[in-house]
Amino acid sequence: MKNQYEAIVVGAGPVGLTAGLALQKKGISCVVIEANAKDAPRPGSRAIYLHNATLQLLEDTHKGLGFKLAKDGVIWPIKRTFYKGKEIYVRNYGITDVNNSEKLPHFSSLHQHVIETHLYNACVEAGVEFIYEQPVEKVDISDEAVKITTATGELYYAQYVIAADGARSVVRSEAELKLEGPRTQDTFLVIDLKEDEEDPMPLERIFHYHHPAMGGRNVLYVPFKGGWRVDLQLFSNDNVDDFVSIEGVKSWIPKVMDPKYADRITWVSSYRFHQAVANSFTDVKRRVLLAGEAAHLFAPFGARGLNSGVPDAIVAVRGIEKALKALTEDERREHIEKAAHERRIAAKWNRNASTIALHHIQGNSKEMNMKRELAASLASISPRLGRWLDEGPYGPKFGPPELTTKY
Repeated sequence: MKNQYEAIVVGAGPVGLTAGLALQKKGISCVVIEANAKDAPRPGSRAIYLHNATLQLLEDTHKGLGFKLAKDGVIWPIKRTFYKGKEIYVRNYGITDVNNSEKLPHFSSLHQHVIETHLYNACVEAGVEFIYEQPVEKVDISDEAVKITTATGELYYAQYVIAADGARSVVRSEAELKLEGPRTQDTFLVIDLKEDEEDPMPLERIFHYHHPAMGGRNVLYVPFKGGWRVDLQLFSNDNVDDFVSIEGVKSWIPKVMDPKYADRITWVSSYRFHQAVANSFTDVKRRVLLAGEAAHLFAPFGARGLNSGVPDAIVAVRGIEKALKALTEDERREHIEKAAHERRIAAKWNRNASTIALHHIQGNSKEMNMKRELAASLASISPRLGRWLDEGPYGPKFGPPELTTKY
């Protein structure tokens, strides 16, 4: 039958590319279907931070990929945290020389478009098939297979589908699955700034609690290859337009960074973050597996989105590999269920972790405000309190139990 595969991946973002690469490595016949054109522009840097565990998973999936991503990104050696303008924590990791190391670094920071380019090149090298400009319109799931109909009327058939088609996932909707969870009330601005390559700022991640020049709003800025990501947390009574317009950004950026960056703005966006996890990561027929933002949406604290999407894809492929070899229907279903259950455990843990981080920085809890004020006042005497303030905005570092991959 024409257009028939063992597995179809819907979505060619970083999670879908990872799934296609992992399927190809396993020798599972597959195709990646993408709604947009191959080189369609995508706004903003979006995900800019790859954990060591993610780099390792990608290195294991395609030799050399993790190191390419590490070498092409930046690894800032210093992080600083301020409280009402006073530095209360600093840590210097020293320079990490990826080029002369056999170990992957603890992270790499680079634009998501660059991450996707490296993943796509690895897919091409491995022989992954792509179909672009084919938005999925309908998904028919039977006991034996899945039929996908695109907007152009093309039909594609597979035993399994990995849905990596993002927050507005058509596949998730067609599989009668849904995201569940609250939306944050606070508004956050995310700004991308192009670096001045002739006179760059020092590579330092800096977080300000109650920045005095910003009227006590929290500010974070993080370097990535070629630029800076600036996050500004607004107050509930702020007029978002006053801050998010280009003129608005130009008025406040010089208060927190070198004024030259006011003329180097490349992207501005505002968010109220969802904290949502799908009610199930697989359909009732056990033919579809959700991955990435099709499966969960988190506030960005701790960089949990892409870094959980990659293991979503890897575990989904492992489940499909085992299901394809199953001798009975019960065994087949069990392998898919285990993969879906494992990643849903991780997603719920990541949602809770980002909620803890959100609670830490929001400032709408008298108890938390008191803890932060006390910790800041004693940080010079007890450095661990400064470290607590430094790590709080990112949530717990340890991962959930019972997982075959780190989050």
